[in-house]
Amino acid sequence: MGGVRELDLLEAMAAKGENELYLPGARFPHNLAAYRDIEECLQGVRDILIVVPSHGLRETLLTIQPLLGPTSRVCWATKGFELHTGKLPHQVVAEVLGSERPMAVLSGPTFAKEVGQGLPTAMTIAANDNDFAGALAKALSCDNFRAYTSDDIVGVEVGGAVKNVLAIGAGMSDGLGFGANTRVALITRGLVEMTRLGTALGARRETFMGLAGMGDLVLTCTDDLSRNRRMGLALASGKTMAEAQEEIQQVVEGVKAAEAVHEVATELGIEMPICHQVYRILYAGLPPREAVSALMGRELTSEH
Repeated sequence: MGGVRELDLLEAMAAKGENELYLPGARFPHNLAAYRDIEECLQGVRDILIVVPSHGLRETLLTIQPLLGPTSRVCWATKGFELHTGKLPHQVVAEVLGSERPMAVLSGPTFAKEVGQGLPTAMTIAANDNDFAGALAKALSCDNFRAYTSDDIVGVEVGGAVKNVLAIGAGMSDGLGFGANTRVALITRGLVEMTRLGTALGARRETFMGLAGMGDLVLTCTDDLSRNRRMGLALASGKTMAEAQEEIQQVVEGVKAAEAVHEVATELGIEMPICHQVYRILYAGLPPREAVSALMGRELTSEH
């Protein structure tokens, strides 16, 4: 079952058996039903998957909170820190629904279009309950989709947030014609920044070497299916952020994530120079070429 907010989209999906607006050609399975009424959607349901942008997570949780039963388990594919509070999704979930409830985050290199086409894909499920993680992995896995489990919720969530910011930077770099050397340097040093922030928040370093860290980062930075990368390409071509957003027609999570990551890193005193320059481009009007000059002109240091 799935809940949908836009009535016209709901009716179109019910009639066509697919989401022609966002995922054309991916036919719905026979046992998928769409509901506009959230109370009807959640009736008798134990496991709930939330897929909303980070700025809509708290509102969604507050909506479903009175509808949950004592055995309800919640998972989400939301990526990004909550703006202005600096909370990761699991902290928002615990704040609204309580920390004792089984909860999990789904993340990793999973472009929806390719998943919808049935192309081989792998992802990570991080949970506070091993039984829940295992049940989700079993329910989601099939011939062309494989889910790995983890208990490092913080690491998986930080990877999902920071990679979107770095993908905007990678898009700008490629859009400016800086080439493969620059792109791989940005990805590699971006991974260092991601790991630096994650471990400061309590994540395990090895998580960032896996699907939810390096895997998702490489995918999002290098393929034009990435909305964040396309935002960077558009900005490099001279478009404004509003023009780029209008062109992409979907939420670009990295825009809000850049501000949130900047706030969290500043508060913790974590050095994240690439993410900082992306933030300056998006929110302080810094020309992309000047951001590159600022990065290349930094004081020389040891790589590790």
